[in-house]
Amino acid sequence: MEPEEFDSDVLRQFVLAFKKGKLKPIVKSQPVPKNNKGPVKVVVGKTFDTIVMDPKNDVLIEFYAPWCGHCKKLEPEYNELGKKYKNEKNLIIAKMDATANDVTNDHYKVEGFPTIYFAPKDKKNNPIKFEGGDRDLEHLSKFIEEHATKLSRTKEEL
Repeated sequence: MEPEEFDSDVLRQFVLAFKKGKLKPIVKSQPVPKNNKGPVKVVVGKTFDTIVMDPKNDVLIEFYAPWCGHCKKLEPEYNELGKKYKNEKNLIIAKMDATANDVTNDHYKVEGFPTIYFAPKDKKNNPIKFEGGDRDLEHLSKFIEEHATKLSRTKEEL
């Protein structure tokens, strides 16, 4: 509830709207990026559902904090990962500043930084957390290859 003026009528209207299920949650979100064409897509609170939860694509999402040393160390590796998979039509490499945006799905728990999940296109409410491996191009690629629902063949494989 974010009223400009607060009195008993405003509170009554709010409670009635709540009981009728007519309220929309307030989502903390940075502005939606005007240009999001880079190899790593930027996700904000307002675009989480349309990008991460899109049933047409697998999504690897990194939740980071701008001040986090581990996140800063990961950034060049993560950008390389985005470049490596930029031509995959059904795979999105994405990142979200979890300190400035709400994660709008309870299946994506962020308890430390960076937190990385793979969201298969057919199991959006059952994401796979990246754990136990080095956060580098090799291990993240292996993680993607293991969980991706559809990847095009690379020239090396042919």
